Amino acid sequence: MIENANFCRPFFNNFSSSRRLLLLITVFILVLLSFNIATFYLTSFSNSVGSNSENTDQDSYDSKTFHGNSKQSYDIHDINDLHKRVQELLRIRSSVLQELRYLEHNRSAIIKELNEKTNEIEKLKHSVIKKSSDLEHLQIQIQQAVIARKEAREFVDTLIEPPLSLLPKNVPKSSIENEDKSSFDHKNCRMFNCFDYSRCSLFSPFNVYLYDNNHQTLLYKKFRLNQVIVTDPKIACIYLIVIDEGFFRVNHTISKDYLNSFPYWADDGRNHVIFNDSPKNLRLLGWDPKRAILVQTQSPSSLDRSNFDILLPKSSIINSIAYKSSLLSVSLSPARRRYFLSFLTVIEESITGYGHSNNNILMIKNTLLNLISKSINHEEFYFDFQCDSQNNYNLCDNATQIMLNSTFTLLPAFDRDKNLNLDNFYHKFLTALSTGAIPVIIYDSDVSILPYEEIIDWRRAAIRLPLARITETYILLKTYTDSDLVEMRHFCRELYRKYFSSLDRFISTFFSFIGTYRLQKPPSPIINHYSSYYYHQAKYDNDLIVPNNDNSDSFAEHGDFMPQSDDEEYLGPIESPFSSLTFRRNFSFTINQLHSMWNDLQTTPLYLFPSLPFDPILPTDSKFFGSSYGFRPIGGGYGGSGKEFSEALGGNSIREQFTIVILTYERENVLLSNLANLKNLPYLNKVIIVWNTPRPPPKAIKWPNIGANIVVVKSKENSLNNRFLPFNEIKTEAILSIDDDTNLRHDEIIFAFRVWREARDRIVGFPARYHSWNSNQSSWLYNSNYTCEYSMILTGAAFLHKYYLYYYSYLMPHEIRKKVDEVMNCEDIAMNFLVSHLTRKPPIKVTSRWTFRCPNCANSLWGDHQHFDRRHQCINYFVSIYGYMPLMYSQFRADSVLFKTRISHNKQKCFKFV
Repeated sequence: MIENANFCRPFFNNFSSSRRLLLLITVFILVLLSFNIATFYLTSFSNSVGSNSENTDQDSYDSKTFHGNSKQSYDIHDINDLHKRVQELLRIRSSVLQELRYLEHNRSAIIKELNEKTNEIEKLKHSVIKKSSDLEHLQIQIQQAVIARKEAREFVDTLIEPPLSLLPKNVPKSSIENEDKSSFDHKNCRMFNCFDYSRCSLFSPFNVYLYDNNHQTLLYKKFRLNQVIVTDPKIACIYLIVIDEGFFRVNHTISKDYLNSFPYWADDGRNHVIFNDSPKNLRLLGWDPKRAILVQTQSPSSLDRSNFDILLPKSSIINSIAYKSSLLSVSLSPARRRYFLSFLTVIEESITGYGHSNNNILMIKNTLLNLISKSINHEEFYFDFQCDSQNNYNLCDNATQIMLNSTFTLLPAFDRDKNLNLDNFYHKFLTALSTGAIPVIIYDSDVSILPYEEIIDWRRAAIRLPLARITETYILLKTYTDSDLVEMRHFCRELYRKYFSSLDRFISTFFSFIGTYRLQKPPSPIINHYSSYYYHQAKYDNDLIVPNNDNSDSFAEHGDFMPQSDDEEYLGPIESPFSSLTFRRNFSFTINQLHSMWNDLQTTPLYLFPSLPFDPILPTDSKFFGSSYGFRPIGGGYGGSGKEFSEALGGNSIREQFTIVILTYERENVLLSNLANLKNLPYLNKVIIVWNTPRPPPKAIKWPNIGANIVVVKSKENSLNNRFLPFNEIKTEAILSIDDDTNLRHDEIIFAFRVWREARDRIVGFPARYHSWNSNQSSWLYNSNYTCEYSMILTGAAFLHKYYLYYYSYLMPHEIRKKVDEVMNCEDIAMNFLVSHLTRKPPIKVTSRWTFRCPNCANSLWGDHQHFDRRHQCINYFVSIYGYMPLMYSQFRADSVLFKTRISHNKQKCFKFV
């Protein structure tokens, strides 16, 4: 039987698994039936034999009983034969049972093998699907690479590399060739006919040579420290002569030919700038600036070359007001202050009847007195014509406090008699700007007297009216709405902060006016932050080694842990890292948007940014007609659902990547765990780890292979401001700022990145917070409760533009960064304040994520019981610095387009879970 079974095995192997199983089941059923039949037969046969034996015994007994010694009716040989047959059947039964057990064993083995083969088939099917998907994704990446290669070849032809710096080789010559100097009237000097542009190429730095000064005053030292100053006169574009307030005290006898004594004056002073900060009028002293630009602080009548010579306030005025302004807390609200209109000017009775200007002043005085007499509310005015004055500018001693409480302040500027004292006017004007009192300038001539009036749009900060409108001024001012008043006051404050808040800003603004406005040269590029590295080239290892001195718990035990997104969900191609394009609009922005550069809150003529979140966006059709470089439209422009959506970035901007910046402090285990979760993240350019821990990373750390470079930068100090340093290693516009304990799924990150690309000027992220008003204490509160509106996105998980890192580190009021270091908190609030201040827009929240708690993490700032108290304090302090609450509320969050939308089975959603 065993041999027969072994003989059948090749026979069984000829069948498929399913047929083999069916055959075995049939055989098994037949064997069971045979077994039952045999058992029934043997049982019946045994009973029959037993019955016969009993009957035979009974008959024998009866026969013996009744008949005595009768002869037996059955032969003894037949009984033995039956016994042998029974034994044979029992042997057969045992053999059948053994065969059945063998078959059952084979059946179990075959079923097991069948299950294994079935599982193997399923795995192979899954593997085929996975490999097919990988192949499809690889083909997409190849297609993207082919497109990128084609674009690169085409872009090379249109790419303009920066030319070599064109610097002059010699100092100015003594005269301009072929020019009759005697026939040229220097009073007609303009930039096009009196300035030598050949020394100031558009493609060379703006270099200024500062002549030595025998007495180095504060002004001279500030000029000397400016970044545009060079020591080599041969490469200079501008030659600067500084005449400060102490110049004539040291040099008592100065001849009219003093300017000719300068070694590079070259007879006519071209490309020279005379910065006269002294009280003397150089023209009245007989000095002839010739082709030199003259900067004066006297009456505008002393400058008869408009758009060539410059009127500016004295440095002493800048310093005086800057000091007073630093002691003030100026608020934009309420829109209407205690005094609706103020006038603070000493009017002496002795000047009555002398000249038009004197009569005009008296006319204003009479008009204001008449206004008071007819007004119902006398307290809305503050007019002082005989105030105490202990300064040199004929300004009332309490002027700063009065203007701080004034909505408007009246400033007369009469120069018809050529005797306007600009020192007095500038002191009042700049004081009004610094205090937020809107200047109302009454003039009697068309002479430009406001600083940098050629480029600064003073109409947004001041109201200028001719003297003939003085009687209608009050009614006119009453028509301004609260929003108008706050907007103008805001612009006043920002112009003052931007250009006049310190002597350094004043000097930098002066150089920017000459270089950027007059010469149309781009500003100096803003500098990146260069750091030393602990690791620059990544060390890859799939096995994460946890340092022994890490006291934090395993990441798997951390609360609020979210599973990674579906591995089968395709989120985008894995690309080689590439940088965002930078400094593409150096000249177009400088030349064509110069007005915006000087007057928009978001930009500055002092620095040139690599890119701006406010850069113009091409129309949709441009990407299909001549401007296709870098664009990756969905479905090649046809559109589509999830499949086509995942293959390209689409949107309104060219393709790009993002950089992740992680701030960490003594939590290596958590850091490494979250780093590992970033493996194969699409569109990731680089990960920068800001190592705030005083000690260097333990040598046992081996960084995970995430498919992107990991850079660990060394911090000079443990400061939360380090999170927003514009590191030179950041080569992308998009930055994902996250904490070391923040764990985000890949689909969440990619979705937030796509949303940010459509709102590049906003903070786009996950945890939302808001500011609430405490009416009992009249102060602001930081609130993290669940709410239907928010005003902040925590930068522990948020996208933002690199531009804001520059602004935060270099241009934001330094008091805010100082406060962050003081409380070791609030850097995220400070960034939200800054972005809302610059854009007047709220941030954007994505998905339903509300918090990223890590209760088992060591050194968590939020675990401190004083955490919220510090944040309450920060908000109110920042409001006092900005002068208003810049945060704005939002009542919506962003989810993907097809989120929770029923679609047909042959379509895919944009994302599976968001």
